[in-house]
Amino acid sequence: MKRLVLARLLQAGLVLLVVGILCFVLVRALPGDPAMRIAAGRYGPDANITEAAEAVRRELGLDRPLLVQLGASLGQLARLDLGHSVVTGLPITKELRIQLGATLWLSGSALMLSLLLGPPIGLLAGLRRGGWVDNASLGGAIVLRSLPPFVLGLVLILVFAMLLGLFPPAGYGAWRDLALPAFTLALGLAAVSSRVARDAVAAVVRTPYFAFARLKGLPEPVVVRRHVLRNAAIPVVSYLALQAIYLIEGVVVVETLFGIPGIGHALVHAVIARDMPMVQGTALAMGLLFVVIAMAVDLACHWLDPRPKRA
Repeated sequence: MKRLVLARLLQAGLVLLVVGILCFVLVRALPGDPAMRIAAGRYGPDANITEAAEAVRRELGLDRPLLVQLGASLGQLARLDLGHSVVTGLPITKELRIQLGATLWLSGSALMLSLLLGPPIGLLAGLRRGGWVDNASLGGAIVLRSLPPFVLGLVLILVFAMLLGLFPPAGYGAWRDLALPAFTLALGLAAVSSRVARDAVAAVVRTPYFAFARLKGLPEPVVVRRHVLRNAAIPVVSYLALQAIYLIEGVVVVETLFGIPGIGHALVHAVIARDMPMVQGTALAMGLLFVVIAMAVDLACHWLDPRPKRA
């Protein structure tokens, strides 16, 4: 366990270094003058952009050599100082607290919905391989997983917001505002987790101990609870780490589509405004969030699997 936690801490340090370098390189590689974009974001298009851009360039040290700027940026990250937004002037940690809270609510809701939808369907499909539930879930998983999040989100907005009027098409603040974006993310997650659960359950059903439990005359619910759920849960829980990647990928698009002031939405606007500290902070928060989720999944698998405890 100590080695596991230490490995994840080293991974977090590597994420810190890689994100810092990549953000610096990618933001500088974008076309256009970053000082002009920052000045426009600060003072608006009606200001004297040329003079404002020169002032921004001197203030932020954008006229220094690139290697000097990179060293200063990495040194700031090494001190765990994310700095201030070059557009709003607010501390990055303060903005991230608000945006990360919105993202965690959305991601947590999507993850819970996917667990309520995917694994139960996979359990039924695995217990009745080749049946109508198995075939229908396979077809649904192929359709849902092949749709990009923004297409699925637009379909949900069209049906449940525009046609039926059940949920608002955008916004943030009430649970009804989270319904459509959470389902947009959850359906893609549930599509794959249902197949992972189905394959895991089907593998357990083919084992000798499952057949022996049925031969003993145990009721079907008891056999499923004692011999199927825990053994089949290990690959499903392991897949949660991959689901985190899908969440990090999809949350940027979904937050922008539904107008949720989360970390993905902030990242898009920070890139447009060339707000380097904000880009760095949001990308770093998303990367570290994945490391934390991966460590939680490792600990859950360790708890579910009895073999390490007997060693």
